[in-house]
Amino acid sequence: MEIINQIKIKNMNKSIYLLVCLLAFQFSLKAQSDPKATKVVNQVLEKVRSYNNIKVNFKYTLANKKENISQSTRGELHLKNELYRLKLMGATRIFDGKKLYTIVPADEEVTISNYNENKEDGVSPSQMLTFFEEGYLYKWVDEKNHDGRVFQEIKLIPKNANTEVKNVILYVDKQTSNIYKLVQNLKNNTQTIVEVNEFKTDQQLPKKLFLFNKKKYANYYINNIR
Repeated sequence: MEIINQIKIKNMNKSIYLLVCLLAFQFSLKAQSDPKATKVVNQVLEKVRSYNNIKVNFKYTLANKKENISQSTRGELHLKNELYRLKLMGATRIFDGKKLYTIVPADEEVTISNYNENKEDGVSPSQMLTFFEEGYLYKWVDEKNHDGRVFQEIKLIPKNANTEVKNVILYVDKQTSNIYKLVQNLKNNTQTIVEVNEFKTDQQLPKKLFLFNKKKYANYYINNIR
């Protein structure tokens, strides 16, 4: 059970990583990057930084055509500064600013951990907000119409040739300057896709949303790995 839970936690880490990158990516405005793409990036950053909080309902897909793999699931993310609450893959993860809580109802188990910046699979909201700050060049690709909306497509290309990431494609809604979709292409032909179904901001969120209620999980096994 412990191995299964660790796999779930790592998968959620990767998903959170993509989600928050989708909401608030930052990367350096180098001369090699397209001015047109730079303009879109600045608009997105300005918009994201103006929000007090964000709620996203999304579709998360893992696909590999060569291996005939295509798995999709729905999720929900609440984000406020460094605090977040994520529901994905049958589990809930809460970061209250100090501790990480991973709640798995199917196993009736809660894993409590501290964030460790030196840990490979650790997740820090502050780091996720600067994931694209260095190491990528970004290029303007195209502007497309879809269902009456105009999307601006930007490609992020890793500077490090040894990374497993081939590129990342961002789709930005031209009217709202919010990111509609993120597609990460790996060199092993695997794609991870986050597609936004609902995007709300500046909601009245209860404080308890980002707090772990121990009484609610009194019958659960508490796996404290702090």
